[in-house]
Amino acid sequence: MNITIDPIIRDLTPAFSIGVMTATVAIDTHAELDQLINDLEQSIRNKHDISEVVTMDIILDGRDAYRAYGKDPSRYRLAVESLYRRIIKGNHLYRINNVVDLGNVLSLMTRKSVAVLDRSQIEGDVRIRLGQPSDDYHGLGRGKLNVTDIPVYVDDRGPFGSTTSDTERTKIRPQTREMLLFIISFSGAEVLSDELTIAVDLYTRFASAKNVKTWII
Repeated sequence: MNITIDPIIRDLTPAFSIGVMTATVAIDTHAELDQLINDLEQSIRNKHDISEVVTMDIILDGRDAYRAYGKDPSRYRLAVESLYRRIIKGNHLYRINNVVDLGNVLSLMTRKSVAVLDRSQIEGDVRIRLGQPSDDYHGLGRGKLNVTDIPVYVDDRGPFGSTTSDTERTKIRPQTREMLLFIISFSGAEVLSDELTIAVDLYTRFASAKNVKTWII
């Protein structure tokens, strides 16, 4: 699988980079993961107020990138910003399964939008480009979404994910065995190597990850 970033994104936001991980994983339950998530949620609530979210470093870089693309980041929020707002308001993360939940943990740790995808549902190579008005995009649990002018992930069948919302087609299912993970950085590639190391550790500990490959685009 070849993954490329459209030059228009790089022209508008030169720091845009992606950490990529592929692995075989196992859907399972872990009491230790539940405790990790509870501790992380409590730590965020203790440290942050809802008014701080839009000014947090890294998240702010993402909001500035949306503005550069011509998108209002307050109307079309980054996935990671939505996670932080949810937790600080006193709600818990949605618990789906260990593979999805680990993606949310990683997103909170890095303050970056993280996509966790079923690799077997992706056809051909992947191109990350800005969404177009003609894109027929249905967000996971959210219906049809306007993804014009935000980064979307596109294969031979069309868009299957974005920095705002995942889609039904590539969501992690109980039968998923092959995972593709993106860490989306609007802040450059400097720390992506360390963040991929964290991802490998989390998925090895809590999802029995094997055949792991990582790289940075």
